[in-house]
Amino acid sequence: MGFRGTVLLVTLLLAACQTTGGPRAFGDSPFPPSGPVRDEDAVDGLIVGHRLMAAGEYELALKAYYRAAADQGMTADVLSAVGSANLHLGRLGQAEQLLRQAVKKDEGFVPAWNNLGVVLMERGSYAEAARVFRMAFALDSGQTDAIRENLRRALAKIEQPSYSPANNEKFSLVRRGNGQYLLLTKH
Repeated sequence: MGFRGTVLLVTLLLAACQTTGGPRAFGDSPFPPSGPVRDEDAVDGLIVGHRLMAAGEYELALKAYYRAAADQGMTADVLSAVGSANLHLGRLGQAEQLLRQAVKKDEGFVPAWNNLGVVLMERGSYAEAARVFRMAFALDSGQTDAIRENLRRALAKIEQPSYSPANNEKFSLVRRGNGQYLLLTKH
């Protein structure tokens, strides 16, 4: 490459450095803009966690809830969500501890009371579960059918405790919307 070729190459490179990027600078680019993500652009970890829970991805949901805790602090909602994820993962002791913290932090938070009742049912503490479901039912003003059904099942277990394998039911918690959970039994 001669002198003229080198001058032409340098001129083209300098011209390329001075362009503003044209219409595809950022708006139409298939690549994200560089730089830090602004807080208003970040998705709420609780929302992500709830969606992952609905998809059955409990470990990933737990990680999303921990991110929400880092952003929002350990609110009653975050504690309840982490407790629910632990419940689905079979970590009943951790779930119970977190849910008790949630109801202590916000005594009026219905989902935490309901989830605590589910954990107690799983652990066989039917009398305490009935008391907890009564609290959730009262705080909810009896509006949620799922809580009413949870209370009914806990009371039935108190009246007729059975240790036979034929009546040994497993419970499952299903999120049905914003703060609503359904307790299902598996035979």
